[in-house]
Amino acid sequence: GDWVIPSPPSSGTWQTFVVKEESVWHKIDKSCPMEYAATITVNPLTALRMLEDFVSLASAGDSLVQNGATSIVGQCVIQLARHRGISTINIIRDRSGSDEARENLKALGADQVFSESQLNVKNVKSLLGELPEPALGFNCVGGNAASLVLKFLREGGTMVTYGGMSKKPITVSTTSFIFKDLELKGFWLQNWLSLGKVKECREMIDYLLGLARDGKLKYETELVPFDEFPVALDKALGKVGRQPKQVITF
Repeated sequence: GDWVIPSPPSSGTWQTFVVKEESVWHKIDKSCPMEYAATITVNPLTALRMLEDFVSLASAGDSLVQNGATSIVGQCVIQLARHRGISTINIIRDRSGSDEARENLKALGADQVFSESQLNVKNVKSLLGELPEPALGFNCVGGNAASLVLKFLREGGTMVTYGGMSKKPITVSTTSFIFKDLELKGFWLQNWLSLGKVKECREMIDYLLGLARDGKLKYETELVPFDEFPVALDKALGKVGRQPKQVITF
């Protein structure tokens, strides 16, 4: 039979059989790895929408900065930006394995990768080398990591927040608003999907799956049988260290 996914994404799909109107389903190419078909409408779609919805970046000569770069969204941002000729400055946490994480991100196409401690300098922009000051920043951490994104942004730049993993607030200096004229915005994929953009959503799904099929978009996943769901949940919640994205199989 055909492979289909609900588009726009919806709940209630963890079922052996589902009967719904044909219009709910989007047929996809079966040559795409199943684990990508199962996950493409969440993190990759978020990355693509944030790249396209806030700041018009040139196909070359522009850059962006992000924290949480090792997340699936962060990895997708790096690869999608690379595909468009956009440079990326990436911020990761200080922890064991950070050197390996840095090399993994560079293998995906990251231009610069800094740990938070490396950015304890008076002028972070001095670390950019020949890269242009970024016009766009992504924040999924909050706290100090968000402040570091703001420090990199050029005058008139925009920071988009789509998460708050540290559970710490975003603190913005008066200088950032008055003299740098920075903008702070938020993004939640579910809000975008609620706008009824079915055709646009399906076009993006096909585009992203095409990149995945061609090896231009990749992220690590682990297929887990449904009866091992508790183990997968612990891994997904970070209780056993950093793990690949958990994909339940039935």
